[in-house]
Amino acid sequence: MSATGGYKIRRYTPERGIWGTLTARDSVLRRLDWVMLLAALALSGISTLLVYSATRGRKELTHGDPYYFLLRNILNTGIGLGLAIGAVWVGHRALRGAVPILYGVSVLLTAAVLTPLGATINGARSWIQLGGGFSIQPSEFTKITITLGMAMLLAAKVDAGDRAHPDHRTVVQALGLAALPILVILLMPDLGSVMVLVVIVLAVLLASGASNRWVAGLLGAGVLGCVLVWQLGVLDEYQINRFAAFANPALDPSGVGYNTNQARIAIGSGGLTGSGLFHGSQTTGQFVPEQQTDFIFTVAGEELGFVGAGAIIFLVGVVLWRACRIARETTELYGTIVAAGIIAWFAFQAFENIGMTLGIMPVTGLPLPFVSYGGSSMFAAWIAIGLLQSIKVQRPMSA
Repeated sequence: MSATGGYKIRRYTPERGIWGTLTARDSVLRRLDWVMLLAALALSGISTLLVYSATRGRKELTHGDPYYFLLRNILNTGIGLGLAIGAVWVGHRALRGAVPILYGVSVLLTAAVLTPLGATINGARSWIQLGGGFSIQPSEFTKITITLGMAMLLAAKVDAGDRAHPDHRTVVQALGLAALPILVILLMPDLGSVMVLVVIVLAVLLASGASNRWVAGLLGAGVLGCVLVWQLGVLDEYQINRFAAFANPALDPSGVGYNTNQARIAIGSGGLTGSGLFHGSQTTGQFVPEQQTDFIFTVAGEELGFVGAGAIIFLVGVVLWRACRIARETTELYGTIVAAGIIAWFAFQAFENIGMTLGIMPVTGLPLPFVSYGGSSMFAAWIAIGLLQSIKVQRPMSA
């Protein structure tokens, strides 16, 4: 195996009549999951068009430059793709040894949001301002570090051949690792990110082969936790109002129910093929708040119609399908767990984001992977793609 994670394979070349050696670079390129990669690139490309449509007329956001968000979204995608390449080059196995450092940094950054360094946007104190109009949302990267950290602990003894399944002590350690950043994020409060992290934890436990009693216990604890969070007043008023609007769509249509009502109007007006890119009346009229981020799917529904919105769902499904294949075919538990965590993350977040625009899920402020505008979410999603590709590339192959 080469230092870059590729595998050298000797093969016979009839034209030259000699045995040649397939380089590590060729091996990596040949073993990449190009279907997944192209689907993610297509989603990012669609994102650029939708973000531009949603923001080009909003002078209060673009500072008079209609291409402001367009160029930033292209830059975010480029950086994200670079991070994915870096993840493949380093390899998920090499990152296994660096997980404690990555986890510690992510927890510190997440905790820093609660200090004067943090910034409040849309009611949640989830960002750190870097200056120059740039900011980061540490909770996005926590999704990666929790997945890697739990996978490292749960798979250690199994991959070493010492046990067939993680023991109870290991499961407790893994849950403790996940609990710390989840509690910090809950204090922001960022309920949407907490929901994603809980889903990741459940998926990781299921993939690890841990006792089902742990999963059942966590589900019960989750229900109890929701009751306590509600009773103790941990949620802010705007979050309670969002749940109230979800339970009763007719509640205060010009207030807390405004976002979801306008989102449904935008999607419903698109029909089969939409009103045409850049020609949506709801979008150009700026009726849907936060349309380039939380409600980006409404732009697709209105301007591209059922066909365009369906294409986005199809592409997300392709990414999930290929990720499931990688999780199933890898020969190490560590890779399986990492892939399972990413699958749960993408699937739940996509369902929640699209669902809240259709009124079947409460509004939580979660971005649509690869499509919503946002540097941190784009970077984290592409790092996840890089990890999935690394799992596939480094799977043992015959010589």
